Amino acid sequence: MVDGAEAGGHDDVRLHADVHPGEGPPVLLVHGFLSSRAHWAPNLEALRTVATPVVVELFGHGRSPAPTERRLISPAAYVAQFERLREELSVERWAAIGHSLGGALVLTYALDRPDRVSRVVFTNSQSALADDEWRRRTLGHAEVLAGRIREGGRDLLAEHPMHPKRGRRLPADVQGLLVADYELLDPAGVAALVLHTAPHSSVRDRVSELRVPALLTVGAAERRFAPAADFARAAIPDLAVVELAGAGHNVNLHAVKGWNEAVVDFLGPRTGRSHR
Repeated sequence: MVDGAEAGGHDDVRLHADVHPGEGPPVLLVHGFLSSRAHWAPNLEALRTVATPVVVELFGHGRSPAPTERRLISPAAYVAQFERLREELSVERWAAIGHSLGGALVLTYALDRPDRVSRVVFTNSQSALADDEWRRRTLGHAEVLAGRIREGGRDLLAEHPMHPKRGRRLPADVQGLLVADYELLDPAGVAALVLHTAPHSSVRDRVSELRVPALLTVGAAERRFAPAADFARAAIPDLAVVELAGAGHNVNLHAVKGWNEAVVDFLGPRTGRSHR
């Protein structure tokens, strides 16, 4: 385990990371908004056959600290955090996997540091592929929503529509882990993410510049993501796409077997060859 130590000074703030034993080079996994490391629980066994999973938790989530300054939690700051972790693991290049907001962050990482990211996997991520209208709307509501979260605290988070207790398609064991981790959310940290991370996470204007192999796993039942998936197909060079019927936003949890097979196949021997 590589612990995200509590900051002695603000610049020492660190993401919490768990390094799981595996049969291949490290691969970074980043969950989405209001989730935790438990998001990847059903996938770890399969991933460990081809890689060494390195699971981080977003700031304000799980076991990570909750800085609130924009310079510490912007998408660029997350890239710096990922780079720091990569250096500590002594790997020259590694693959990155992200879900939802985590997908936006790993795409940012791959775009900013193609010399350090060997390939990238992302799932349904409106924030990664958001257009100007979505960004304006998100920015317009961010201050109000962040204020409500700060004021309402845990009581407000307990009633949030994305609370995992409302996840009807989640495997029961994973749902229990997610519900337990949901209690670790820091309202001030979540509010800061709403203000300083999510509204600035779109890479729509840059994504055609992506030069590392990429896989999009689509939960086809989330129909609102369909336009973004179509955009990704048209914009991202040589993008591989796997659609999983019956899966919604949490595609890796709703279609565990299909998602695991697609990602292991994508990472497999090619990950090994890219690891130096």
